[in-house]
Order: sequence, then structure tokens, then C-alpha cells
Amino acid sequence: MSSRRELANAIRALSMDAIQKAKSGHPGAPMGMADIAEVLWNDFLSHNPANPKWANRDRFVLSNGHGSMLLYSLLHLSGYDLPIEEIKNFRQLHSKTPGHPEYGYAPGIETTTGPLGQGIANAVGMAIAERTLAGQFNRPGHAIIDHQTYVFLGDGCMMEGISHEVCSLAGTLGLGKLTALYDDNGISIDGEVEGWFTDNTPMRFRAYGWHVIEGVDGHDAEAVKKALAEARIVTDKPTLICCKTVIGWGSPNKQGKEDCHGAPLGEAEIALVRQAIGWPHPAFEIPTEIYAGWSAKDKGAAREAEWNTRLVAYQATYPELAAELERRLAGKLPADWQAKSGAYIDNVNAKAEKVATRKASQNCLNGYGPLLPEFLGGSADLACSNLTIWSGTKGINTDKGGNYIHYGVREFGMCAIANGLALHGGFIPYTATFLIFSEYARNALRMAALMKQRSVYVFTHDSIGLGEDGPTHQPVEQAATLRLIPNMGLWRPCDAVETAIAWKVAIERYTGPTCLLLSRQNLPHQPRSAKQLANIAKGGYVLLDCDGTPEAILIATGSEVELAIAAAKELGAMGKNIRVVSMPSTDCFESQSKAYRQSVLPDTVQARVAIEAGVTSGWYRYVGTRGKVIGIDRFGESAPAEQLFPYFGFTVENVVKAIEEIL
Repeated sequence: MSSRRELANAIRALSMDAIQKAKSGHPGAPMGMADIAEVLWNDFLSHNPANPKWANRDRFVLSNGHGSMLLYSLLHLSGYDLPIEEIKNFRQLHSKTPGHPEYGYAPGIETTTGPLGQGIANAVGMAIAERTLAGQFNRPGHAIIDHQTYVFLGDGCMMEGISHEVCSLAGTLGLGKLTALYDDNGISIDGEVEGWFTDNTPMRFRAYGWHVIEGVDGHDAEAVKKALAEARIVTDKPTLICCKTVIGWGSPNKQGKEDCHGAPLGEAEIALVRQAIGWPHPAFEIPTEIYAGWSAKDKGAAREAEWNTRLVAYQATYPELAAELERRLAGKLPADWQAKSGAYIDNVNAKAEKVATRKASQNCLNGYGPLLPEFLGGSADLACSNLTIWSGTKGINTDKGGNYIHYGVREFGMCAIANGLALHGGFIPYTATFLIFSEYARNALRMAALMKQRSVYVFTHDSIGLGEDGPTHQPVEQAATLRLIPNMGLWRPCDAVETAIAWKVAIERYTGPTCLLLSRQNLPHQPRSAKQLANIAKGGYVLLDCDGTPEAILIATGSEVELAIAAAKELGAMGKNIRVVSMPSTDCFESQSKAYRQSVLPDTVQARVAIEAGVTSGWYRYVGTRGKVIGIDRFGESAPAEQLFPYFGFTVENVVKAIEEIL
């Protein structure tokens, strides 16, 4: 039987050899954390390599994702479908082993990590999802959802501000099934961190309300095992295990130094490592007995089989709950979703209310919420302004089976936690803040789009229309830059009907996140035919047309659609044939057929004006060189909204003048 150290050395060997072959990578973390990983994966982690999506598996997140070869080694050695050829192909084009762990590339990767601090945030989200799902579905004698969340993190994660946001919230929520193992090696890329990171980390986490186990020798397997066992016993708060390690352990000349953090060790040093750790095997060769010592296939199959037995008993006792759990874990919408959501939209259309789209959004939550128990929402301390609390809201901090998270002022942490909720499964997360503060959350939004996770971002106060709070709070470039994120859906609706359809599209979008940009000010209902109503979901459609061929086209979004309609009517009274196109979602419009896009914006009509209370650059793709864009290419001002719009040129007269100049 192989010793623990021999099993850990397999990680070290695979990591240093793969990184050397790739001529790039980070060997220090895998070599330094190998002993910790061996204990966790072989003695504690409940998972099944044959079924990486087993619902009740423990989640493992490598927050310090630059150490990706640690995770790839673990997956390969324990029996996942990640063959040695993929280890040899580390960091190469189309491999399953990219430079940082990428969700969806290899089985067993729970989330994409690399931007430091976001992995621990995702893990907090996963722990919230586990506890909330358990609260909603577990019954006495039937703990059908019952698993742990483990996360590795290093000094870089601890320094990132997001770790403060999410770990503070995790402590407040008392997430007892979350265990973080801190790789306290004192080294970052620039060298010894004592010059720029001297926090008393154990004291910091105790202040958050965590259980802290400090002074653990990360190279002493029994010490690590004892700490992990203690963490399992503490169920009312998350646990931080502070592991003192040596970065690049086993490298005679580079261990404990930044030299091994982000560069291959070199062939000569690798040869010395083999001698130092007693690993005589050639590169990428793992002895049979080492594989046998690592394999989790039999243990994993037995654990899942035992859970399946419990699931059968649960199904027999609570058949409706079991069916609902199965639906939600599969990510499917309820069978009556299409009929009832369609009826809700028809009802909104019939009401024809003049209402702020942020209020229309809250109405959507009240309309869709009872249909979707998988909703798990929250706001960054602005619920009364974002209007994200609806009639069925129950906070998870008071009701373990609730559906609402009071995130506090933690925009970045909130959105990264939502990524963890989405990745865990069983929920459709939505989050909220002012549009301007999407800037704080930006990288988490990008990660959601990168990982193709369904998450809905409610961004209210979407323009200078928020008024007196002034330019610090008035978004001008945010809509444009959010549209630039690949795979990001974005809707800026003009009334309650477009808002209801935007929500429906976001809920039905399985392949990525969606931003909803909503107004503070009331916006009038726009009358539509049945055909126009159906075309809203296409992202852009003809809202107001003229008799015969249009001479010019006005394109607008959100609060500016009202202005476009008024200008078109004035131009019509002047004998001009004007078409108005509402374009609530450019990305959705671009996904339509060329024939449809041409029917809305025919090439034969070159006279076009786009209107949006934001930067102008993105709209030139629709108006061309002959067209004009009425927007804002500067920061706003502090004043009531009714003064700001005319001040910045959002008037009927200005739109009419723009059309006349083109024609």
C-alpha cells in the first residue's frame, strides 16, 4: 500500500512535468498543497468520478485557480474521465486542461477560477444553495440534500476585496457546511507577502463569525486530517483551516521562493525534485499501486448507491416533493410555465399602466414568483429602490428554506455568490443594484457569461433619469459596455409589457446571464398589435410604422422610446414617413434571421437616428455613416430628471432636427 506522501508526490510529479512540457504554469501551489489535497480527497470528499454531476456530491473549489494542475492531477488520479493525454496537453489549444480551471471543459470542474477571490465567493454561493435546497426539500428522516462545500484559497484570494465581502456574509449566515483551507505559504508573485500583507487572518475570520483552526502543518497529513474532522463537527458556522505550507515543496533550490510560483522549474531542478522526494518514475508515469491508492471509483459508486436508496425512500414518502426536486435539479421550468407566463403578459398588456420599469419588474416577480419556487433573489442593500422583494419573499437568514438573500452592500460578492448558486443547481438566481454599480460587480458578470450560467441582474436607475444623485450615480457608459461582454443578454425595456417579456426571456435563457436595465421614472404604456407583442421577444421590432415606405427610421430603447414616438408623430404631421423601432435587446435582435432584421431595419432606408441616454458609439452599427445618434458622451449633472433630459438634448425638437438634417 502506498504511503500518504507517495500519493501526494504523484500530484507533485504530474504538476511539475505537465507545466514543464507546456513551458508555462504555476507549479508552486500544486506542490505546496499536495499533502492537504491528498487528505481531503481520500478521507473526506464525497464524490463519484463516474458521475461528476451526482446531485449530493461534495463541492470542491480551487479558488487559487492558477494552481490548476493540482485539480487536474486530483481528477486524473481519482478516476475521472481525464486521461493522461490531457495532462500532457496542459495549456494547449482545445485541451480539457487549460491554464486555469474552466467550467465545462473537464468533468469534475465545479467552476471557472483564476480571477482571485471569486472561487471562495462561488463556494459561498454553493453552500447557500445546499442549505437552502435542504431547507426546502428535506423532511424528518429524509436528509436528501446533505453535502459539504470545500474550497482551497491562497494569499492572493485573501488580499482581494471580494474575499472580505463574501466571507463576512458567510459568517453572518452561519454556513456550517463550508470549509475553507487557506494555503498560508507567505509568497505571491512579487515575493514574500510580509511587505504588503500582514493581516491577522485568523483574527479577521473570527471577527466574521467563522470557526478558525490555525497553525496546522500543511505537510503533516494527520494534522490536516484532525482539522478537517473538527470542521465537520462544527455545524453552526463556516470553518477556516489555516495551513502553513512551503510553496513548491520538494524543490531543493526553489521551494519557499517566488521562483516556483508562476514558472516551470526547469529540467535540471525537476531531476533534483525526483531525487529529493524519492520519485524515480519517468515523466507522466504513475505506478499501478499509486492509481489504486487514489481511485475513488468504488467509494464513489457506493456513496451514490447509498444516496439512491435514500432517494427511493424519499420518492415513496414524498412523491410530489421528489418530482419537484428532480425538475429543479435538471434545470427545467414547470410544465405550466409557458401557459401561465403568457397569460401574465397578456394581463400586463391589457392593464396598459404607466409605471416605472423597476416597478413593472417587481410586478413580474409577483406574477412569475409563485410559478417559480427556484427563484433565489437578493439585492445589495437597495431592495426598497430596486423593488426586488415580492409578496412571497422569505429571507434565508431567518428561514433556512427561504428564497431571498439580503446581501448588504456587496455588489461584487453578490454576483459572484449568484454564480455559485447557479452552478450548484436547483435555483434561478437574481440579484439587484443600481446600474452604475454594475461596475463593482463587472468581473463576476463576465464570469457568468463565460461559464454560460443563467443569472438575472436587475439594474435599476438606468440613466440620467435618476436625477438629483448626480453624475456619480448616473450611468452613461454602462449599458454600452455591458453589451460588449460576449454571451451577455441585455434588455432595456420601454414599458411594463417589454419588462414582462424581458423577464420571461431571461428566465428561459439557459445559456447565459441577462441584465435588465430598468427606469426610476414612470414610462407610458405603448399600444401594440398581437404581431408587435409577439415580436418583442426578438429584441427589436417595429413599434410605430407609417403608410408606405419609410423615409427615416428612429431607433430607441427604454425611456427614450416615448421620445421617439412623439418625434415620429410630429414628423408625420409635417408629411414625413417615419418608422419607430423599439430595440430593447440588441443581442437578441442580432440573433434573429437576416430576413427578420431586414424587415425591421431595411438597407433601403439609410436615414436613421438612434436615441439612448448613454454613450453613442455602439449605435453607429445601426445608423451607419449617414445616420445620427442622440446620446450622452459625457458625465451627467445633478438635477431633477425633467430638467436633465432637455438639457442633454432629449427633446422632440432635437430629434426632428436630426431627421431633417439627414433628409
